[in-house]
Amino acid sequence: MSNQQKALLLDKPAGKLTVGLIDIPGPLPGFVVVEVRAAALNPLDWIMRDTGMFVDQWPAILGNDAAGVVTAVGEGVTNLAVGDRVLHAGSLTEPRMSTFRQYTVIRAEFAAKVPENVSFDEAATIPSTLATAVLGMYGPKRRPNGGIALTPPWEEGGRGKYAGEPFIVVGGASCVGQFVIQFAKLSGFSPIIATASVHNEEYLKSVGATHVIDRNIPADELAAAVKEITDKDVKYAYDAVADATMQSVVYNLLASGGQLVNVRPAPLDSVKETEDKYIAHVLAGVQRPWNAEVGRGLFASLEKYMKDGDVKPTRVELLQGGLAGIAEGLDKLKKGVSAVKLVARPQDTL
Repeated sequence: MSNQQKALLLDKPAGKLTVGLIDIPGPLPGFVVVEVRAAALNPLDWIMRDTGMFVDQWPAILGNDAAGVVTAVGEGVTNLAVGDRVLHAGSLTEPRMSTFRQYTVIRAEFAAKVPENVSFDEAATIPSTLATAVLGMYGPKRRPNGGIALTPPWEEGGRGKYAGEPFIVVGGASCVGQFVIQFAKLSGFSPIIATASVHNEEYLKSVGATHVIDRNIPADELAAAVKEITDKDVKYAYDAVADATMQSVVYNLLASGGQLVNVRPAPLDSVKETEDKYIAHVLAGVQRPWNAEVGRGLFASLEKYMKDGDVKPTRVELLQGGLAGIAEGLDKLKKGVSAVKLVARPQDTL
């Protein structure tokens, strides 16, 4: 095998993405090398492309989600072996783990084996958006970024712990929202009320939503729509899209002691936090020190969740041309997609 691989290189902020050659990395202690069979696109990728945010060196290689096959194992790794099918999320602080390339290195403790009932394309849709959902729900309460510290379903007594408690998901058809729904179900929440386009209702109910409210409903009618579904106090909500108007309405309908997770890193101007309600501003990244404990628990449990169907991948839209198709995919993602994840296959690059 050649010691070089193809990678998608960005020369500068708002620059051009081109396929070039770089060295294939070797295994480091605690890491494994993965042949990337599928890489998924995230909104952060086009933001980094356009602005250079989080990029410390140029040319840069973007990409934060992948699935593939382990080709080499570093010293001290015991949970993975050569030939294992795995998925993982990269790290903004370690660019060598980026995924728009044919081979990457990943930290073994933050990788999960992929069961045979999940394809590489499907597996690549999971890591980052799942982590965003999970860290917002189960990550520690902290400022400026953290979660609402619910008991995770993989801990003793965690599965089904919140039975009978309502949960609202704003943006249920978003990639993050779909995983919030699935973990709300694992935690026992009911009803699980999602806002989404009407054409996504059946799909969202298949992943765990009990009720879907049309995302185009006037914001001032949302509270009444929720009350028609449940007369219980609503104490938990997750805004997966950060819509200013809808977020304010959801925050106001929360009961005293309520908690809202927001995917934006800072409060929206429309929401004025009060002393009796909490807003968490989640910043994904299982390898960040404050998220590591939850991240390890998630990835240690993920293979079984996927095998049992408790965690279902997002629907895939495959990009053509391997790495060369990613630039057009990022443009499409920037315009907006719903209920699907754009995925490229780096090994198909000509």
